[in-house]
Order: sequence, then C-alpha cells, then structure tokens
Amino acid sequence: MNLYQNLGYLVLGSRLRRLSEAFLSEINRAYQNKGIDFDASWFPVFYLLSKNESLSIKELSEQIEVSHPAASQLITGLKNKKLVTSAACAVDGRKQLVQLTDSGKQLLVQIMPVWEAVTAAMEQLVASEPGCSELLSSITALENTFKRTNLAGLITDKLKNGMQ
Repeated sequence: MNLYQNLGYLVLGSRLRRLSEAFLSEINRAYQNKGIDFDASWFPVFYLLSKNESLSIKELSEQIEVSHPAASQLITGLKNKKLVTSAACAVDGRKQLVQLTDSGKQLLVQIMPVWEAVTAAMEQLVASEPGCSELLSSITALENTFKRTNLAGLITDKLKNGMQ
C-alpha cells in the first residue's frame, strides 16, 4: 500500500484530485490523438449546449454546479476561442444567453464520438475490476452526503467531545 492508501480519509481530497487530474489528462490525450483541439474541462458546457440551443450563464453555473464567476470565466475562455457566443436575452436584457458558434458546432460533431468511446472504454475498465463496480453510485452517495452534512461542524463536534 502506498502513503495515500494508508492515510485513508485524511487524504481523500488529494486522492480524488489526483484521480481526476489523471483521468482528465488521459481524456485530453485521447482528443489530441484524434487531432481534436478540445479540453476536457469544456465538456460540461459543450454537453449542455448540445442539448439546449442556448443557456444563460446562471443556468450553466447551476447545472454544472460551479459559481457564476467560474462559469463566466469558462465562457469567456470559450468566447476567446470563438467556440461560443453570447447575446442579451430578448425577454430579459440582463441575461446573457450562451450558444455554440458555427465553429463550436463543428467541434461538437468531432467530439461526440470521443464521448461515446470514453463511455465504452470506462465501462470496459470498470467491468474488468470488481472493486470498481459501484464507483459511480458510491461517488453519488458521497456527494449527496456532503450536501446534507456539515462536515466541518461534525469534525468540530468530534474535537469538542473528545472523539466520541
């Protein structure tokens, strides 16, 4: 066992970050291998815009569960690459509606087969390792638990009560 495995929950965040970085690096390499100029961090926006003609930055931030400034920063980066555009909403001029540009739509056509291949490859990997069979449901359960629980408060209570 390595250091991370021995430290259990003390390094859960570090392990998840390392796993995420390794996963995204592999996905980005797959895009590069196909000659596609796409970054895996753009996936949530492209996916949502593939299902909706346009969305407000607020809607995007809520659906991808990031802050409005983080979503806005991501959209600005995609605008700079000319993959998305935004315009004031006709009904509510305060809202900026984001949509794929023609270049973004062309890129979407190229990346959708990669998404299918990622899903198929991950299903194959998970099926080959019995310990992975409940991975996605376990992550969902942990996410839901974190949403319901004040972990810092629970830790503080443990400290106050002498770890009881």
